[in-house]
Amino acid sequence: MSSPVMLTMRGVTRVHGHGAAQVHALGGTDLRGVDLDVAMGELVAVMGPSGSGKSTLLHLAGGLDSPTSGTVRVGRDDVGALDAKGRARLRRKHVGYVFQDLNLVPALTAMENVTLPLELDGVSARRARAAATAALAEVDMDDLADRFPDDMSGGQAQRVAIARALVGPRRLLLADEPTGALDSVTGEAVMRVLRARVDAGAAGLLVTHDARHAAWADRIVFLRDGLVIDETGTATDADTLLDGAVTA
Repeated sequence: MSSPVMLTMRGVTRVHGHGAAQVHALGGTDLRGVDLDVAMGELVAVMGPSGSGKSTLLHLAGGLDSPTSGTVRVGRDDVGALDAKGRARLRRKHVGYVFQDLNLVPALTAMENVTLPLELDGVSARRARAAATAALAEVDMDDLADRFPDDMSGGQAQRVAIARALVGPRRLLLADEPTGALDSVTGEAVMRVLRARVDAGAAGLLVTHDARHAAWADRIVFLRDGLVIDETGTATDADTLLDGAVTA
């Protein structure tokens, strides 16, 4: 029996403007009719050249942006039908998001950054701290739990951001270049953590430019100019596609 689908995107477009002023946005903010499913227990990697729409795809999947047309569903929730509070609640309870620019709160320690989404959702401070401690330990940051983001290296801050995405019973993990600030050894360790969480039942969607990290995925989707142009189950084929798009 196949696993339940956690993320469903059907005919999803993202265009800026209205009517005569409608223009396809530049800088990777344009999608044109994307269909995508991600099942529980499945890690899907998204590859493509700069400006292909990879980050926009994650923003729409996580309810951080709304599609111009089409449907985005997380589990049984139609993300487009939710108001701002409903989307925020969905993200806090069910979606773990690793942003490319991290989005850590500078005035909060590592522990406080990781506990924040749980406490906002009404989890007791004691339970939130226990869950945050476990998440920080998964990325080897529990010894630096009381450190502020400005006192961390880029790699340490990246691991805290990943811990925040992993904390609690997240059903959908979205990661935008999660190993970008990490050395190769730490990057591989982070991919093992993400892979283990997906193997435990979460659905994962990973944006990466590195075929080595895409190799951890069950399936690789290739974007170009806001369209899915191909998908494969092997990182080698995806790397070939990427080289072809860059040189085309």
